[in-house]
Amino acid sequence: MRLLLATICTACLLTAACDGDTVRISSTTTDSGPTGGVLKVIETLQCPEAIGVLTRKGSAHSGGDVCVYSGPRGAEVSLHLIKLDNQTADSVLVRFEADLAADMPHTSADLRASAEAERARAAAETARVQADIAQVAAETARAEAEASASSSGTARIQGPGMRIESDGDRADVRLPGMSVQTGGDRASVRFGGFSIEADDSNQTARISSSDDSVSIEAHDDAAQIRTRAAGDAIRTTYLLTDNRPADAGWRMVGYEARGPAGGPIVVATVRSKDRDSDGVFDSAKDLVALNIGE
Repeated sequence: MRLLLATICTACLLTAACDGDTVRISSTTTDSGPTGGVLKVIETLQCPEAIGVLTRKGSAHSGGDVCVYSGPRGAEVSLHLIKLDNQTADSVLVRFEADLAADMPHTSADLRASAEAERARAAAETARVQADIAQVAAETARAEAEASASSSGTARIQGPGMRIESDGDRADVRLPGMSVQTGGDRASVRFGGFSIEADDSNQTARISSSDDSVSIEAHDDAAQIRTRAAGDAIRTTYLLTDNRPADAGWRMVGYEARGPAGGPIVVATVRSKDRDSDGVFDSAKDLVALNIGE
């Protein structure tokens, strides 16, 4: 029951959670269907002299594995061809993300602090919801006891747009836009476009959505965004933005990464002194697509 309650609260937080100037929206997906076209396996980068708002600086480096571009207002874009060899794409991208986040340390620190505060607030809200639901459950149990002389441990409640059935430690709840099924330590929740499978015995929960995976954290003037398309191929975006400039003047850093599951992957890192990026990020995406596909 405890995991089910926490899971329902999680579903609500995934849809939207806001408190003052803080907003957090997140989801993960386990869908494996294809997204976009087939990505190419390449040996060297294509680095045109210009693409969109970007202009190449010099020629390709490291045997065709790195190209550097400049953009409006001092923006910088680096295009990398990464052969995975014995490493995973995720481990590579974690390093890129860490390097980029280090360019905006105050923003990263603020978002971490905001995340900690939000977790504390969510825990308090979960406790409150648990208390409310416990009270409702107690009242429902009393009503069932008064309304039914059955000793089988089963109950059924129906009303407009709702159905609740229980039998021992099993329950099936159907509400508009939501369904909950529980049995022993396990709970299954469908909430809008989200699907949650939870198992209290090993403290696991799987949250999936019908759309691409998205994680967004925003606080005051800062935001951190991650997206990952469904499927085996790598299609990942990372953005860290802030209206307050870092010491080097950056207001936006991030990357666009694509590649087949086994690599190699192409990663375009972006650093911009304009939060709206002046088209720099779109041009970086075009550069990645030129090399490896959509």
